[in-house]
Amino acid sequence: MGYRVGVDVGGSFTDFAVLNEADAMISTLKVLSRPDAPGAEIVTGLDALRKRYGIAAEEVIYFTHGTTVGVNTVIQRNGHDIALFTTKNFEDVLQVARLKIPQIHNLYSARPAPLIPRDRVFGIDERMDATGTVVAEPRLEDVAAAVAAARAAGCAGIVLSFLHSYRNPANEKTVKAMIATIAPDLPVFSSAETWPIIREYERTITAVISGYVQPKVAHYLDRFEAILREKGVQCALHITKTNGGVMSIDQAKAECVQMILSGTASGVIGAGYLAKECGFPKILSLDIGGTSADVAVIIDGQAQYGVGELIGDFQIHVPSVSVSSVGQGGGSIAWVDDLGVLKVGPDSAGSTPGPVCYGRGGRRPTITDAVAASNLIGHTPLGYGAVKVDHAAARASIEPLAKRLGISIEETAANIIEISVSSMYAEVSGLTSRYGIDPREFHLFAFGGAGAMLACFLARELNMKGVVVPLTPGVVSALGGLIADLKNDFIRTLYIDVTDEGIAGLESVAAELKSAALDWLYAKQGYEGEAKLSLSADMRYLGQSYEIETSLDPEALTPSAIAAAFHKEHARIYGHADESASVQLVNLRLVVSGATPKPRIRELEPALAPAGPATTAAAFFDGAPYQVSVYARADLRAGHRIEGPAIIGQDDTTTVVPPGYVITVDRFGNLVITSQPEA
Repeated sequence: MGYRVGVDVGGSFTDFAVLNEADAMISTLKVLSRPDAPGAEIVTGLDALRKRYGIAAEEVIYFTHGTTVGVNTVIQRNGHDIALFTTKNFEDVLQVARLKIPQIHNLYSARPAPLIPRDRVFGIDERMDATGTVVAEPRLEDVAAAVAAARAAGCAGIVLSFLHSYRNPANEKTVKAMIATIAPDLPVFSSAETWPIIREYERTITAVISGYVQPKVAHYLDRFEAILREKGVQCALHITKTNGGVMSIDQAKAECVQMILSGTASGVIGAGYLAKECGFPKILSLDIGGTSADVAVIIDGQAQYGVGELIGDFQIHVPSVSVSSVGQGGGSIAWVDDLGVLKVGPDSAGSTPGPVCYGRGGRRPTITDAVAASNLIGHTPLGYGAVKVDHAAARASIEPLAKRLGISIEETAANIIEISVSSMYAEVSGLTSRYGIDPREFHLFAFGGAGAMLACFLARELNMKGVVVPLTPGVVSALGGLIADLKNDFIRTLYIDVTDEGIAGLESVAAELKSAALDWLYAKQGYEGEAKLSLSADMRYLGQSYEIETSLDPEALTPSAIAAAFHKEHARIYGHADESASVQLVNLRLVVSGATPKPRIRELEPALAPAGPATTAAAFFDGAPYQVSVYARADLRAGHRIEGPAIIGQDDTTTVVPPGYVITVDRFGNLVITSQPEA
């Protein structure tokens, strides 16, 4: 027996969730993040765990870590300068992309600038045909010239993405070996090794994102590992993955793309577990940290999965928990552009210097400062005592914007909040349309440091069923990483017809994937329990351009069984199927997972008397003044009912409830916030 620790490092705070294997109970902690000194927050947290709960580093037997370093790097576009080597005459792959504009109904909408500008894309005279046959082998002098040009452009790494390398990676392997000889100091990222999928742009952008974030992520993980060893944590270290599982830290360093949505996926897993255990079958999770707001659809505790998830301005095409991110975190900076228009984000103050009201050197107003200027936070201890809110400093930071806009500080603060919520609304509206769900049937499950602060404003715009704030919303992502199963995906592009002749070798390919999956789980991850295997295929009708993932029975890999499974899935998604049409199998997929221990959810004691406020505050909602009751979350019990406007403070977050809403506390201690019918 020992302690299992989950840690989530966000842009502003680092969260700890600790499971005691002896009683299956959870302890939590929150400390300020240190992007200026990666790993320092881990030291602070481990020291605080020892002081607060008596948990020694030597007693930790399992350690998982989720981080937003990767996604924040993409959102803020502050990754390393890298080059892209493509097949000659295909250098415009990132500019052409899919020829789509972000907002089809906005004539002024423009596609984002690529992560790698055109002058850092170099063509290599090589060619592979669609069958995987080498038509032209790369030449050393051609590669050497491209490497010299990349160095001259200041590039610190190279991404390789050649035509049809998903079929045959030989040319990418050859060029990678050449670069290792010519410039051994330059890291090289091969698209065939990153995620070998069909379609040039999708494979390329996935590899580009991996290469773009890898130096920052690897540097952080190296420091993270060293710190833990110095502090006495000797157990194997795991990193949460984009697919909602966990993997070893060595795999994370080499395959950064697999953990690009590490922190956000952890939050969804944690939210799904809590929602299911507490009886909320349909939720939209809202995770707002210091840099971004992340939203996901969760039904019956199960997150939605897919490929092509949006990270900032770009899609990533690896199996992922379906999370939509927008640069609207608590630390997102408010500013006025040259035309006098108020904007919010995507730049973030992070935790250093952080929002102005934190008193850590911040000078530019953030969303958190707007909430503080409205006097909606800071009335109870925050961040486990790490933060003291300076309301006067928040107002002073917003004053220059107010003067430029010609309105009051309170109105400016309200507008900052409204702009932030509007950006989230646009993102969530697209998500609900994508899955065909009705927000009126869903609760907004709010967590993260700023989730409960802004959730009611967003739920009001979406006309949702209500808002749920769990007992410790600030550490849900850490909990998700702690309870996430070991999990990995394996893929093989086959591009075959579902006929007797086409699938002749399918069982052997499935066996190879199974062998690789079990080797990963038992030999590389050290797992000792029972493995769970899920086989699926990306399939389509002959002539269709895109595939749908279809679950397969590994004991029934016959043409009729495979086709029947596809027809059924096609009918489920689109409402029809053509059983007379020919079917193609493009990719065969296998997912392996190993279960981890889960905590016990405690029930809260019932209320014996009405809830009493700790204090009151003169605050502003939508720019209008209100006298607001302030409650301490620790004082609330099951059955308590509170009418808004109200502020509920606790160590890891503040829940802000506008007028017209009522809060009830359920038996698990969740705050269930619903709109109050008008008299």
